[in-house]
Order: sequence, then C-alpha cells, then structure tokens
Amino acid sequence: MGDGAGIGPEVIVPALLHPETLRDCRPVVIGDAERLRQAAAIRGIDCAVVPVDSADDAQFGPDRVNVIDLGLLPADLPWGRLSPVAGDAAYHYVRVAAELAVGGEVQGICTAPLNKAALHAAGHNFPGHTELLAHLTGVDEVSMMLSTPRVKVIHVTTHIGLLDAVRLIEPGLVERTVRRGHEAMERAGTARPVIGVCGINPHAGENGLFGYGEEEEKIIPALEALRADGIDARGPLPADTAFFLASRGDYDLIVAMYHDQGHGPVKVLGIEAGVNLTVGLPVIRTSVDHGTAFDIAGTGVAEAGSMVEALRQAAEMSSSPAR
Repeated sequence: MGDGAGIGPEVIVPALLHPETLRDCRPVVIGDAERLRQAAAIRGIDCAVVPVDSADDAQFGPDRVNVIDLGLLPADLPWGRLSPVAGDAAYHYVRVAAELAVGGEVQGICTAPLNKAALHAAGHNFPGHTELLAHLTGVDEVSMMLSTPRVKVIHVTTHIGLLDAVRLIEPGLVERTVRRGHEAMERAGTARPVIGVCGINPHAGENGLFGYGEEEEKIIPALEALRADGIDARGPLPADTAFFLASRGDYDLIVAMYHDQGHGPVKVLGIEAGVNLTVGLPVIRTSVDHGTAFDIAGTGVAEAGSMVEALRQAAEMSSSPAR
C-alpha cells in the first residue's frame, strides 16, 4: 500500500476496481483496511474493503477490495504529513509482500509509493523500494526500469550522488544492466530489442573533447562484449537526443547512466502512464512512476492511471514463462 499518509490508498482503490485490472489479475492489497476505507470515502467510491487472511481467501467482484490487513496505522493518521509510523508500516507492507512472492503465494508485487524520509525516520535505511526489495529477497544487484507508452529506460546507477555514480560505472556494471534490460524486454514480448546506451558526458564525450575518456573506458568495452553475444546494443549515444529517437521508435530501450539522465525525460514523456519495474529480482515487481504527493494527499484528486498500468504490466509479466 505504500505510505499511508500519501496518495497510495487513494490510487489503489479506483485502480483495483478498474475493469482492466479485474480483467487482468486478482489483486490483493497488503496494507491497512481502515485507511483504504477512508480513501474510498474521500474519492466517493462505494465499495467493500474486506480483510482476508491470505491471498487464497480473497473473493473478487466489481465492488470489492481485498486486503491482508496488517493494522499498523492509527485511524487519525494525518494525510500529507511525514510520519515515522507510516514509514514503518510501508516497510512491513513490502516485507510481507516479498515473503508471499518468494513463497509462491502471489505471482507478482505492485507497489504504491513510499516516502524515503518517512522510511528512514522509522529506522529503515534504504534509498527506496528497489534497494529494499533486493535486500528482502537476497539479491546483490538489481536495476530500475521506467516504462511508458513512448519510451522505456533502465538505469546503470540510481539513488546515489552524481560524482559517486560516475565513479561506480564500469564495464561490468554496464554490461550486466544491459543484459537485465534485454531479458526484461524479451519477457515483455519484444523478441529482438534494439537498445540505445547513453554516454556519461555531453554529446557522449564528442570523441574525447568532453570529460576524461569515460565513454571509452567505462561503456565501449561493455558494448563490444554485448554485441559479441548478439545483443543489439548501440552507443554510446548523446543523452540529449537518445530519448527523442526512442520516442519515435528507433530504440526499444534506453540505458541511462545515472538517475536524472533517465528520470527527467521519462517523466516529461509519460509520467501519467509511467511504470517503475525492478529487474533482476527473483519476483516480479512493478510500481507507479510517481511519489507520495503529500501536497494533494487526502483531497481525492490523485490520478490512478499509473497504478492501473503498473498492475497491468505486473500481470502481463507474471504470466510469462519463468526466467
């Protein structure tokens, strides 16, 4: 359910009742039943929020929301305010979801947004869902992929400072990231994905004019190894044109070297229907491509489209052959 003080509950209720969601999957919320009831009332939605003991106990219908109710939130939790209580609850929602997925009781995880400051205030020192899920599932390295109808991007580095990101990037990490992206695209139905790999410097270094040879040292060896294995990875590309080319169909996937290089263009091109995927986990995980939006939480105006799309993609990938 994400952070209960944010817009997560308000986008979950309409998304779970959406005809496309009910067509594609059997969704069960890990969260707080009373908070979901409050969210339904705020949005003017007449539905039954029904606590269940397990996913197998859930029954499905057009006016029913099933929830494994952890009961961690006080009834008077304020909307739109940072709360260590909500941060702790968000951690446990993810923990239980990961346990159910690893145990095969659910086939995929779809997350509403959590608040990093609230998570840290509760004593859970993870940068976000991606790193938390990697920890909970015992995986050393995963990648964040953002998916919109116009462009998809996977990140070599994410929640670290820019100087640290440049230091961390090396051919092995670039190669592993591209391979994870290639596998995810094939799993989603793209038989031979064309992958554009961004450079680090402006104009991808302009043949050594910008930077200190980072493209030649850190990226090109990875591209050579990938192409030798038959993966269509092209670059290094100037990031200021790569996303435009991808949006018109030249590339199926763009590889960004650091957080803002990938996030900025994606959010301009399609945040309303954007989805965040964690690739490299032993379980399927998708998420909305927006934050907790404390400024509008509790007002009933949050758009549920990203959650509907995240649920659709989780269902689509969960029904694909195992990796």
